[in-house]
Amino acid sequence: MIFQPAAVVVVVVVLILLSGIKILKEYERGVIFRLGRVVAARGPGVVIVIPIVEVMYKVDLRTVTMDIPPQDVITRDNVSVKVSAVLYFRVVEPMRAVIAIENYLYASSMIAQTTLRSVCGQAELDELLSSRERINEQIQKIVDQHTDPWGVKVAAVEIKNIDLPQEMQRAIARQAEAERERRAKVIAAEGEFQAAQRLADASGILSEHPTAITLRYLQTLVEISTEKNSTTIFPVPIDLLRPFLDTGSRGK
Repeated sequence: MIFQPAAVVVVVVVLILLSGIKILKEYERGVIFRLGRVVAARGPGVVIVIPIVEVMYKVDLRTVTMDIPPQDVITRDNVSVKVSAVLYFRVVEPMRAVIAIENYLYASSMIAQTTLRSVCGQAELDELLSSRERINEQIQKIVDQHTDPWGVKVAAVEIKNIDLPQEMQRAIARQAEAERERRAKVIAAEGEFQAAQRLADASGILSEHPTAITLRYLQTLVEISTEKNSTTIFPVPIDLLRPFLDTGSRGK
């Protein structure tokens, strides 16, 4: 079977035209270049690209989660630590992401690493451990300023791990133990102070009412007799009975 040249040409033309039909997903955009000059960002759905004349570059608009590898950081108080983080960003302007930067993924990773080292190096160790949210916001703001001309929006930066040397871990453990002991001593001293205040108030009341002292004395004797099974001889001062005697004499 011999194919006619015209039929071959038609088949080739049809295949070329079909190759210009592109289908983009909802989260994809196609940046179209026509003879080397950017035309527009198209999509989603069916996109027609003129073969040979136009070229399309796909850009993903979904949020990218990128691990920032551990960075060697020397804090402001000269402590060497390793800090790792997670970067969340997405493309908001596909044309600028293709035109303004060669590889926005690699560039975003590099600027995040350098910013992480710089910001953490300006903080002390205690600040780095206790103020993560503020440091995260500071890193996110700086990285977003650098990636904004590329059409990339940084959503968040989260510090993931802070690896300390063994000596520093032991020092922090000792510091935490000393802090717990200090709090325990403060609580015990506060309890002793409150108990002393109560005793002082009670002694003042008993000094104003001698009969109350006698009743308290007799109550103590009752408690001793119930707790011990042996016989207890306890001398009773006559001064303790004098209020009752005086009350009885006045009654006569």
